[in-house]
Amino acid sequence: MELNGDDMIFEEILSRLPAKVVCRFKCVSKQWCYELSTPKFVFIHTRRVGNSIQKKLLSFKENSIVVDDIVSGNLEVDTSKTVTFPYDVHPSFLSIVCSFNGLILVCIKRNHNELILWNPTTRRFKLISDDYFIRYFGRHNDTGGMYFDEDNDLKVLHINCYWDVVTARVYSRRHDSWRKLNFLSGTQLGSNFYSWSFGIYSGKTIYFIVSNYWIPPSERNIVAFDVISESFSLLRFPERIEVNPCQVHFLTISNKLHVIVVQYAGELIADLVKYEHDDWIKDKCNSRQQVVDNKYLWRYC
Repeated sequence: MELNGDDMIFEEILSRLPAKVVCRFKCVSKQWCYELSTPKFVFIHTRRVGNSIQKKLLSFKENSIVVDDIVSGNLEVDTSKTVTFPYDVHPSFLSIVCSFNGLILVCIKRNHNELILWNPTTRRFKLISDDYFIRYFGRHNDTGGMYFDEDNDLKVLHINCYWDVVTARVYSRRHDSWRKLNFLSGTQLGSNFYSWSFGIYSGKTIYFIVSNYWIPPSERNIVAFDVISESFSLLRFPERIEVNPCQVHFLTISNKLHVIVVQYAGELIADLVKYEHDDWIKDKCNSRQQVVDNKYLWRYC
């Protein structure tokens, strides 16, 4: 469909600019401020920024929150900037649940726990936790992920493990409400013996590594959440990977799920394995060198 002049400016030009620059253009006029704040523009801009070679590394330091620039996998020197969290909370009381396209889901760990959806670049934020989190938020055992559904509504997936039961809930930003999802039946993944990783989004699916390495023989699972059907499934773990689960890390490359396997046998060795056509394939590139060159990137992911 051919775009008119104004649509061309917003959707094809301004949507390709960094978020901070877009924020400055909101000052041009009330109309520009409105157009640059619409869900349609935010969706287009988020998708394009997500494909950029420039990433951000956000770190909770002892007394501050720092953001660094990462370009092509390399940490840029002298780019550190201190940012202010929207609530008056010491960084030691904050933990990151997940991140997605510049948005960060942060848990404030106090007497009652709170979930904050935060964009450090635009400084916009929203409290999304409800009464459920006062009772059941596990701090260490909970995880989650974020995604856009088919209607471009931002959704937040939250997974809670409490008393051997896994409870999955999803938040809709458009409707500002939570609802419960059906989780896998007949599993023990809610047990305290299992450790859940952060969710990684890849190809309309959010993936989690769920490991039990307290009781031998150790057990490793991959839980997949289809964002279209909003349903869960179990994937087999690559049989060739015979290392401690803590040495396995998910990341997305070219919108495909990859696993970095880090081992130490006199020297640090890292292999890159790709999930494609329902099978795990060792990446054809020089994965060990790529992982070393992109150490900050996969650490960020």
